[in-house]
Amino acid sequence: MPKNLVIVESPAKGPTIVRYLGDDYRVLASYGHVRDLPENPGKGKFGVDVEHDFAPEYVISDDRRKNVAEIKKAAKSADFVYLATDLDREGEAIAWHVAEAAEVPTNKRRRVTFSEITEGAIREAFAHPRDIDMNLVDAQQTRRIVDRLVGYTLSPLLSRKIRSGLSAGRVQSVAVRLVVEREREITAFTAREYWTLEAFLATAEDAVFAAELVRIDGAALDVGNEETAARHAAALRALKPRVTKVGTRKQSRSPAPPFTTSTLQQEASRKLGFSPKRTMSVAQRLYEGADTPEGHVGLITYMRTDSTAIAGVAMGEARDVIRGRFGEPYTMPKGRVYKTKSKGAQEAHESIRPTSFRRDPDSLAGALPSDELRLYRLIWQRAIASQMAAKELETTTVDLAAGPYELRASATRTLFDGFSAVYTEGRDDGTAEDEEADKALPNVTEGDETTVRDVTPTQHFTEPPPRFTEASLIKALEEHGIGRPSTYAAIISTILDRGYVRVEERRLHPELIGEVVTDFLVEHFGTYVDLAFTARMEEELDEVADGQREWVPLLRAFFGPLKDQVADVRKNVTRKDVTTEPSDEVCSLGHPMVIRLGRNGRFLACSLFPEHKESRPLPGDEAPPQAGEGEVCPECGEGTLVGKNGRFGPFVGCSRYPDCTFIKKEGPPPPDPLPFEVICPKNGDGHLVSRRARRTGNVFYGCSNYPKCDFTTNFEPVGAVHDADEGPVARKGDSGICLRCGADVPLPEGVELVGARLAGGPPNPEALAKPARGGGARRGGRAGGAAGGGRARPGGRGAAPRTASAGRSRRTESAPDA
Repeated sequence: MPKNLVIVESPAKGPTIVRYLGDDYRVLASYGHVRDLPENPGKGKFGVDVEHDFAPEYVISDDRRKNVAEIKKAAKSADFVYLATDLDREGEAIAWHVAEAAEVPTNKRRRVTFSEITEGAIREAFAHPRDIDMNLVDAQQTRRIVDRLVGYTLSPLLSRKIRSGLSAGRVQSVAVRLVVEREREITAFTAREYWTLEAFLATAEDAVFAAELVRIDGAALDVGNEETAARHAAALRALKPRVTKVGTRKQSRSPAPPFTTSTLQQEASRKLGFSPKRTMSVAQRLYEGADTPEGHVGLITYMRTDSTAIAGVAMGEARDVIRGRFGEPYTMPKGRVYKTKSKGAQEAHESIRPTSFRRDPDSLAGALPSDELRLYRLIWQRAIASQMAAKELETTTVDLAAGPYELRASATRTLFDGFSAVYTEGRDDGTAEDEEADKALPNVTEGDETTVRDVTPTQHFTEPPPRFTEASLIKALEEHGIGRPSTYAAIISTILDRGYVRVEERRLHPELIGEVVTDFLVEHFGTYVDLAFTARMEEELDEVADGQREWVPLLRAFFGPLKDQVADVRKNVTRKDVTTEPSDEVCSLGHPMVIRLGRNGRFLACSLFPEHKESRPLPGDEAPPQAGEGEVCPECGEGTLVGKNGRFGPFVGCSRYPDCTFIKKEGPPPPDPLPFEVICPKNGDGHLVSRRARRTGNVFYGCSNYPKCDFTTNFEPVGAVHDADEGPVARKGDSGICLRCGADVPLPEGVELVGARLAGGPPNPEALAKPARGGGARRGGRAGGAAGGGRARPGGRGAAPRTASAGRSRRTESAPDA
């Protein structure tokens, strides 16, 4: 019987750990978090006792009770309980929650961490267990409480003052603000025209090269219109530019550092088209391991990190692999060490790298699914390149002059490809860092005269800053010190899932409701959605993790002003203040109209609503004219038919709504009724009637007793019955089918079918089965907390999988704003 119990988050790690440690160890999985703040603590409550030092009121999740009971039972008979949850703050918190929920005695608790699931790392971790680090636990607990306080105070306020169902969050709302403000920069941007001129010059040996016009009369080029560009082009064509200077410069380009969580998400978005959420899901599977010729082994180090460090042993292995593949000149004798640049980098983890550089992607081609192989290849290439020699370049520059004009030609060639033989970093514009091909210039010396073969003026316009992609938004958050490795993917998922932002052609666009919510929060809670304030909060949480700050005073200083500000806004700001604006329009009765915010956007409404309910689209937002507009309403005879917008799009209805609810129906006419009666085969009471599907226009046949009876069929009844069970017969292709038992019933030719009794084959119920209605699997939410801060289920990572056979922890990205 095993003497020791090991707790991991994912069951996929269990067999590997037992294989490395032996039969004295039993492994159980927590499947992520086992307890959390209550989802519905009651009206006006937070699941946190704000009056008594913000004591959290943790509850064990319903879908974790069985796991906790199993761990508790196993812990009683174990000598020691090794808490081997992940090595970040949230993993530390999960270890503590598991030990507390399962009532593991303190003297049995042993905390172990490892950054890779390999035999060496596992044995080293278990040889040096430690106590649970309560500073890390307090930091995670503080983040959870702060996010709960923000979400459960601001979200109800948004629902009251703007529209129900809205949410706000400490980090989520700052991310939306970045997207909104970038969109407004783009809208306010005024493009400026400018022109460049490229001259094609020929040497005495008739070698032609291109040179850019860079100065006129000693001033930087500033040509603002086509006429001026054409004048300068004509003047240049008549000149013979002379070489004034030839310069050569050598430079070294170093490789990008190995991946952190942020840079992995950015690069996977650029090069693989993966969303941050998809990237982290695939990385989790690579970390947990795969079956390889060596057995089941973890393929990458821990994927939630902001460190760019590589262990010395791994550097040595990388050097050996580089030497064997590319030769000694490509190696770095002492390895290449990187300094982490991200603000507030926490926990001295390693970067994301392969657990063995000798395990190249091609060797795993048959062992990994497509997504895993593609991401592994990216990680392997980036990590191996980071330990390779620099790329050596040589740039030649030729300056020329002719009259008032100064021109410059330049070309760069590669002297030594170095790391670029393996990998070059992508950019947000879709190009690679070293994408430009080598160029060459002809041999010229100072004083050489050239001939102008042609001059090409090219029109340009200045461009606004680009919209964020998911990758560039993560980069911006990281640069501002907002969020941490475990939260980036959840931030992006949240602002998309909440409907505040949408993705079009891989760019983030704010929705109208996202702009309205942002404006409300900036006006009334500007401090709490300020970049610097949010970054400072992250720093303070880091200080808690380092033991430099107490968490209760931090919460007290944060929540007091927030609570007072919420009370003030609740009392003094009305929904009308937020969702209504004056306009110059008047309604049909001459009353002023106002701009109101509805579920489908802004619209004009009579200011005397609800006494007068007239509304119409904003000027410019009108739907295109629809058939029937302007006609007298056929139902009431008083109103006129007008175009309107509803939940399902434009329609034509009576102008006297709600007094008259007439809506003009478009589409094909109703189908002809059946010329004979057909008894419903399901209930034997009603009869079948012909109907037309609203969405497709197809004819089908349903029971007249709908909705009490929901029988429908697409097969057209022929008026005959099956002699075996009196079931109605319908036409199916060239034959018939009994609508009661599904039997095949041949249809005789030249015989009156109405009223006929026809023989058929054996019952075949499967023939009546309808195909599954499409749409794919329902999109599921994250297993953790409501990152938006609203009333969705709160929590960190981890709802239990549907079945244990899923073999994966559902410990997804930490929710930043619960």
